[in-house]
Amino acid sequence: MSKILIVDDAAFMRMMVKDNLKKAGYTDFLEAGDGEDAIAKYTEHKPDLVLLDITMPIKDGIQALQAIKQINPQSKVIMCSAMGQEGMVVEAIKLGALDFIVKPFKPERLIQTVKNVLG
Repeated sequence: MSKILIVDDAAFMRMMVKDNLKKAGYTDFLEAGDGEDAIAKYTEHKPDLVLLDITMPIKDGIQALQAIKQINPQSKVIMCSAMGQEGMVVEAIKLGALDFIVKPFKPERLIQTVKNVLG
């Protein structure tokens, strides 16, 4: 089963993502509350997928994405962004993010995106 790292500075958002993915059968999760913690957890655990918020303290999602891609150019990263962050989403895709989900997201969109990226 795939290991998924959920990165968001809002604990309720991480919980909501995790709860929705559990309904789809995913069970192995890691969590991080900022980009720096995300990089450390990625380095240590090498998850199969990273769900990465863009706007966070310490290091934002774009900085974390760049670092994760340096560690593993084949890493699978899906960006999560609020409405109005389209410019950052485009930048993230150019840097190697495979897809993005706009918050607030529909559970079925989240699950389908994760399934598409993980194959």
